Amino acid sequence: MKNNNQLGIYIHIPFCVQKCVYCDFLSAPATNDVKIKYIEALKKEIELVGLNNKEKEIEVNSIFFGGGTPSCIDPELIQSVLDTIKNNFRVNEFAEITIECNPGTLSEDKAYSYRNAGINRISFGLQSCDDKELKMLGRIHDFDDFRDSFRMARNYGFNNINVDLMTGLPGQTKESLLKTLKTALAFKPEHISAYGLILEEGTVLFDRINEYPPIPSEELDRQMYDITRKSFIKSGYVQYEISNYAKPGYECIHNLKYWNREEYLGFGIGAASFIDEKRYSNITDINSYIDITSKLMDELMDNKLINIDLSSLYASFEKLDINDAKEEFMFLGLRKIQGISILDYKEKFNQEIYEQYSKEIEDNINKGLLILENNRLKLTAKGIDISNTVMSDFII
Repeated sequence: MKNNNQLGIYIHIPFCVQKCVYCDFLSAPATNDVKIKYIEALKKEIELVGLNNKEKEIEVNSIFFGGGTPSCIDPELIQSVLDTIKNNFRVNEFAEITIECNPGTLSEDKAYSYRNAGINRISFGLQSCDDKELKMLGRIHDFDDFRDSFRMARNYGFNNINVDLMTGLPGQTKESLLKTLKTALAFKPEHISAYGLILEEGTVLFDRINEYPPIPSEELDRQMYDITRKSFIKSGYVQYEISNYAKPGYECIHNLKYWNREEYLGFGIGAASFIDEKRYSNITDINSYIDITSKLMDELMDNKLINIDLSSLYASFEKLDINDAKEEFMFLGLRKIQGISILDYKEKFNQEIYEQYSKEIEDNINKGLLILENNRLKLTAKGIDISNTVMSDFII
């Protein structure tokens, strides 16, 4: 591991109450027995990886419980995973520790348990303040559930709350979006993520799209993005990434690791890691995951090994070369509103950025899609609208 970065840890909890119609994440309902077996396997993986990296003593400054719906399992299981992390890694006492929570799955017992365990940030998947839209999306909550959950989180001392919203929903209008934005902003969360709906193959929404109201046109979708951005900025939020807004000082430490190419470890099925310019992700079958972690732990104990080969847990593994790293530096960094530093590029790659990307930079600046200010290259408002097209130019 590189010692100049603090480490992030992602924990995948693949369970939910029911699958939303647009969701293509690795998640599904499960019995309590399966949940318990999975958490035990998860803790074994943490112990195995922690043992392999024990001597490095890299400090963890962010932990993120994602899913699925982490809040749909017993809070004692979440506590036990956090305890395992702290027993196997050096966790900064001020680390950002986030749990994703669907409104309606939070209880006073859970809120108390999360705070007692050290969780200091909660992320609510609100998506919309319109009950008809929520029902259409297959969400298990209504707006009242969100309101009650948000107030409960505040009452139990959560002073760093994120709210997830979605735009471009079937049948959504500028008027209904504005109502959602105004209603959500009234709660004054510290952070808001606003993502445009993406139709993913294999989802109910994709397969039965003709049964739903029309999805907003590309032009209307861009107008909705602009309405969203202006509403948040007017209310005192800083846009620091294409889809993320925060009150000053509340930018998500964990998510910034992805866009800054900082190191992180992922635990659980399908979880991804980025360490020493290596990207790898875990297998996605939960039964295989449970079996393999158990066998690896038995092998470790039987042979009294100092460390162990974990490659049987991986579904993919890639060692990035210098061109891969340059590409990622560009297309991940350009997602940030402040863009990328051309001085950082030179320091990382021992090369002027124009030696690699002079034509791409010049073309996009001439098109009004990029701007260079104070040695930083960043997307313009026009560039943000077609950001994927701009970023694809930097693939070598």
